[in-house]
Amino acid sequence: MAGITRRQGMGLVAGLMATPSLAQGTWPTRPVTLLVPFAPGGASDIAARAINTRLSERRGQPVVVENRPGANGQLAARLLMRAAPDGHTLMVGSIGAFALNAVLYRNPGYDPVVDFAPVTLAVTTPNVLVVNPTVAPVRNLPELVAWMKARPGQVFHATSGIGSSPHLTMELFTQLTGTEATHVPSRGGATAVMDQLAGTVQVSFQGLGSIIGPVREGRLRALLVTAAERSPLLPEVPTAAEAGLADFNVSSWQAVMGPAGIPPALLETISAEIAAVLKDPANAATLEAGGYTVVANAPAAYGAFQRAEIARWRRVAQAANIVLD
Repeated sequence: MAGITRRQGMGLVAGLMATPSLAQGTWPTRPVTLLVPFAPGGASDIAARAINTRLSERRGQPVVVENRPGANGQLAARLLMRAAPDGHTLMVGSIGAFALNAVLYRNPGYDPVVDFAPVTLAVTTPNVLVVNPTVAPVRNLPELVAWMKARPGQVFHATSGIGSSPHLTMELFTQLTGTEATHVPSRGGATAVMDQLAGTVQVSFQGLGSIIGPVREGRLRALLVTAAERSPLLPEVPTAAEAGLADFNVSSWQAVMGPAGIPPALLETISAEIAAVLKDPANAATLEAGGYTVVANAPAAYGAFQRAEIARWRRVAQAANIVLD
């Protein structure tokens, strides 16, 4: 087993020893646990609860969501890493848990590519560049860039936390536009939006679902959406390319992973079942109303996407000199 660690080798052996019935499609044979690395109510939790009930109905076994918050997703990820590779313990986690931690932390305690088996990219959601118009009276991207450049050291942006998708999205934005913005990390996405509504920060990137209400009410002004196409929830808001910022297709995402060593046939079965649940018309409509786009792709496609995301955000973090202990 040259080239792999003892732990990975043990997982591979365990996977090869899995019963033939699992690989032949009778999974699961007992309750399935869906680990969620954050508290209830967040994006990972929403994605997990979009899966669990319908998956249980399809497969005839309980599927239980277990919230294990801590260390920006590292606690749950370490639990998943140690789970048996039989498909009965999976994790629904974010870009932070499955990509950004590997980029930002000196030692997150796991390798999101080597230690896990990719199941599917469940959903994506774009970030939206928003300003509080009472403290940042700009109406479009060129006006914002000029306004920020005229105020070095005076512009603040709020996010759900250090190393979050909105945080790194703003770092990429300032690198591309030659602007500056001081980071004000909050306790969560809702708190970040409240800080901006209060006027303590002027500008930020926020998840689409969290700012639809304030934008429609006029309390925040949306300048662009970080997606290739406009959102049907905010159709009047231009894409980054339309606003004048090329190469800025950025999304936050939620994915499903299992421990390394799950047999390929079983992995494909799990992926196909979860994809079917996510693509159920009623389920998909509910998710899309909340600002999510259902992807539900195959393991190989998600694995390639994950590796590309890690490489992309590593470049951004290195350029911004962001390193966490």
